[in-house]
Amino acid sequence: MTIALYPGSFDPVTNGHLDIATRAAALFEQLVIGVYDVPPKSLLFTTEERVELWRQAVAHLPNTRVEAYAGLTVEFARKVKAQVIVRGLRMSSDFEKEFEMALMNKKLAPDLEVVCLMTNLEYEFLSASLLKEVAQLGGCIQDLVPEHVAVALRRKFGSR
Repeated sequence: MTIALYPGSFDPVTNGHLDIATRAAALFEQLVIGVYDVPPKSLLFTTEERVELWRQAVAHLPNTRVEAYAGLTVEFARKVKAQVIVRGLRMSSDFEKEFEMALMNKKLAPDLEVVCLMTNLEYEFLSASLLKEVAQLGGCIQDLVPEHVAVALRRKFGSR
């Protein structure tokens, strides 16, 4: 059985993230979404909230589960018995960062493969950071996140 890990901080999950997860779930027998517990950046949502937002978003994908983790991604991949790490690419700057990370992961865990899925064009501009800024300023985030995430964002920022 091929198990894939889709790791990230996902603060919050966007429709771009969900698109990558949905496509990865179709490619692999099992998909584990790894929500990184303590990334080196400030977060809007707690780890528990990010995990729950993901669980609701992928409830329709029977071969997918969501787990929080800390430490090295390759160690978490080993823990969940993943053979593949899935990453999403939006633009060339993503490629450079992901390429560097993939090479380091290959050095740390030569048995793990990295599969990068290109974003759908409709999500090429979408980042969780930009999304949070738009939501905080009261902009329209319809079609950028699942509805339950939009509700959670409105709750965090107050309805505007």
